[in-house]
This record gives sequence, structure tokens and C-alpha cells, in this order.
Amino acid sequence: MRIVVVSGLSGAGKSVALHMLEDLGFYCIDNIPAALLKPFISQAVRSPERTYERSAVGLDARNTAAEIATVPQLVDELRRSGIECEVIFLTTTDEELLRRFAETRRKHPMSRHDVDLRTAIAMERQVLEPIIYAADLVIDTSRLGVHALRDLIKLRVGEPHAGRLSLTFESFGFKHGIPGDADFVFDARSLPNPYWEPALRGLTGHNAEVVRFLEGQTHVAALVTDIARFVRARIPEYVASNRGYLTVAIGCTGGQHRSVYIVDQLAAQFGTEFPTLTARHTGLSR
Repeated sequence: MRIVVVSGLSGAGKSVALHMLEDLGFYCIDNIPAALLKPFISQAVRSPERTYERSAVGLDARNTAAEIATVPQLVDELRRSGIECEVIFLTTTDEELLRRFAETRRKHPMSRHDVDLRTAIAMERQVLEPIIYAADLVIDTSRLGVHALRDLIKLRVGEPHAGRLSLTFESFGFKHGIPGDADFVFDARSLPNPYWEPALRGLTGHNAEVVRFLEGQTHVAALVTDIARFVRARIPEYVASNRGYLTVAIGCTGGQHRSVYIVDQLAAQFGTEFPTLTARHTGLSR
């Protein structure tokens, strides 16, 4: 049996993630009280029906803080009993949440007449803190549209990986902020920047001209080698601790040239070993 617990900040995309999992054949329950999570799983395990073999449950801050605090322990118990259990947490920046709530004009579940939206967001982060610390995968949706989030859930969560680590390499631009879902972050800004070559400025790390420029720089290949060596050394540690997901972010100034090239190089190196590997270029998606 496989259980996916989906949680996150209100407005970060939890409903989108659950709808995608439902489309992939998961039995989904949204906004289940945390106190009923264990009884539901017990019933699902005992049921002779195959309906519950893959289930996803949504948890949000409408539970009490005491109920939320019990979730990590329950997840550990499920894993010890042989049930495949994952915790997915969706987050985004306060500024993006403020923008989304302004657009939809929805009421935040923790807002009251004496609590403004920014305070409600801070309260929700605090209540959900035990879940984010227990999460196997944190997804920052600040720069993801609905369709991109659905695709990401399908790639990283929906497809069974039979105990294999789900590995993602992500390029980004420091001027846009560090991705909130990265396990490791590497800085490529010390490398020669194609941006300062007029003929390369409008291109990206995918283009052959930029690739040739970066391949001609000794320090670029050395950094790729160093990152690959570091990641390979960490993978056994993640597997040993039953972590199902590893996200490695590579940043340059704008997320257009150097980081894109390095992510493509790393994806090529690790792709055969990790067939479900994902390469994301958040700087280019802007």
C-alpha cells in the first residue's frame, strides 16, 4: 500500500496536487482531520478492495496544532509497519500568497476580523511546521503555474519509483531568489558569464554557441565534476534514511546561461542511473 500525505500553505497548490494524483488513479481525500488519518489508514489496510492501494490525503491548518504535531510520528509508525508513506509539502513566498489571495478574493482559513492576511499566513506556517520538517518532498510553487505543477507532481510523485530515489536538478537565477524546495544549492556565479558576450546575451545554456563557450572554460568542467561527485556521495545517505526525493539547485545571476548548462550536463550524467530524473529551468520559465 502507498500513502501520500499532501499538505501545504493555503494558496500554494495543494488542491491542484491532489487533483493530479486523483487523475493518476489515487484514492484522494482532502481536508481530512488529522485525528482520523490513522483510522482511515487502518480501514484501508484491512479492506479487501484494491481501491485504497494508492491513497492520497490532504492535511491543512484547519487541524489543531496538537493534531498536526502527531503526523510525523504516525508517518514513522506506518513506515515501520511496511506501508510506503510519503509526505509532500507545498509552499510559496508570502508575497506570492498575498498576490494569489488578492486575485481570487478567497478568505484565508486562518484569517479573522482581528487578523490580517499576512499575519494569518505566518500563523499557518507555524501550525504546519511539524509537517514541513517531516516532508520527503517540498515543492516551492512561487514560479510554477497550474500546468507546470501538475506536470511536476506527475513526474515526481505519481509515477512509482520502486524504492529508487527521485532526483531533480534545477537551475535558477539568484536575482529572482533561491528556490525554497532545494536540498542542496550550488553557486555558479564565479564562472565566466556568457551574458557579457554580445552574441550570446540573448541565448540560453541550451544553445550550441553558449555550450561551446562554456566548454572552453576550464573552471566550468571542474565545477560540474565537483557537484557530481558531491551528489553521488550524498545519494547513499538519502537512500539509507528512506528519503525518496533529492533536489539539487544550481544558480547563476539570471538563471539563463551557466546554471542551465550545468543542469543539462548533470542530467546527462545521472539520467541513465535515474530514469525518472527531472531537469527544471526556473529562470527560463520566467
